[in-house]
Amino acid sequence: MSEDPYKVLGVGRDATDAEIKRVYRKLARQYHPDRNPGDKAAEERFKSIQSSYDAIGTKDARRKYDESKRMEDFFNSNPNQRNTRFSGFDIPDIFSQMFGGPQNNSQRVNRRQQRDAYRGSDITSGIDMDYSDADTGCKIEFDHRRLRTCAKCEGSSFGSTRSCMLCDGRGVISRTSTIIVKIPPKSKHGQKIRMRGLGHDHPKGESGDLILTIRVDAKEGRRWEDGRLIQSVKIPYSTLMLGGKCNIRTPSGDSVRIDVKAGTQIGDRRRIPKMSYGGADLDIEFALEDSTNLTESQKDVLERLRKEGL
Repeated sequence: MSEDPYKVLGVGRDATDAEIKRVYRKLARQYHPDRNPGDKAAEERFKSIQSSYDAIGTKDARRKYDESKRMEDFFNSNPNQRNTRFSGFDIPDIFSQMFGGPQNNSQRVNRRQQRDAYRGSDITSGIDMDYSDADTGCKIEFDHRRLRTCAKCEGSSFGSTRSCMLCDGRGVISRTSTIIVKIPPKSKHGQKIRMRGLGHDHPKGESGDLILTIRVDAKEGRRWEDGRLIQSVKIPYSTLMLGGKCNIRTPSGDSVRIDVKAGTQIGDRRRIPKMSYGGADLDIEFALEDSTNLTESQKDVLERLRKEGL
């Protein structure tokens, strides 16, 4: 797809799968054709939202999209690689075999030196969890797909004229397994865990690494933005314009009363020290409170405001 699904849904690339699902449901309700009859713009927006969610809405779809995006970025910066003989392989094959080290069979390089020169590509992925699990530490099962050296030819068909019915001459085959990932206590959102040797195998060298990024669920009304936690706080229009106070519930569960300055605009932010996960600072973003069921008195007041030009 041409549009960036992360941008269409308005989520960061470090968003958890749960956060993506919550945002999708909210946007889908907002722009659904049944709620916007005859509105072509809303219909097109809804289609874009749906296709974006199809691209990254599940773990498997998101992994495939992220891998293909990394490949696209590589090709954009390395145009001479576009006609590689590995075109047509799936994305992990390309990463392992194209970028897994030099392919020089020089007689001057002995077998061990040659093996040390090759390395399978690393695998990057995200692993989602609640803050409580990240804070106390835990063990999580992770479905892991990677390229393993072919058991039939032991990788010898790679880069040679030999054929192998099992791996079709690639020297590696795709395998899926379940691994246990140990999350250390006091882990932070965005923290990386490197698991040595669990990347793609290279048929002539060592394996790459698996690099997992911890993604802490921001929960309803919050989102991650460049590693910072943003919490949306809905304020009545009168409080935004005239100023006042509002109560917020922090990620730690505390209730905090904060001042709202007169003339606050939708999207303005305030930083509250040590109120985010793990004692980090929390960014408050002001939003307009939904007012769908107005009383007759409220409608009269709004009508007078409209006559006054507000």
